[in-house]
Amino acid sequence: MCLGIPMRVTEIEKNFKAYAETMGVKRPISIKLVPETKPGDFVLVHAGFAMEKIDPVEARKRIELFEKMLNLEGLD
Repeated sequence: MCLGIPMRVTEIEKNFKAYAETMGVKRPISIKLVPETKPGDFVLVHAGFAMEKIDPVEARKRIELFEKMLNLEGLD
């Protein structure tokens, strides 16, 4: 099983290289698996690769869930 992080694509360069951000973190990613991606699209990213485009509403729900989990970290 892999964990896909929802990220918003901010810019696209040539050779399927793009930049995406989530929760204040910006990373280079490959959009080779989803070449129809445009800036502003949300994608699920695993190991630096966008695996699929996702609906913006669903992306925001998942980001909120990750933020809740991060806020609970260390409260054992």
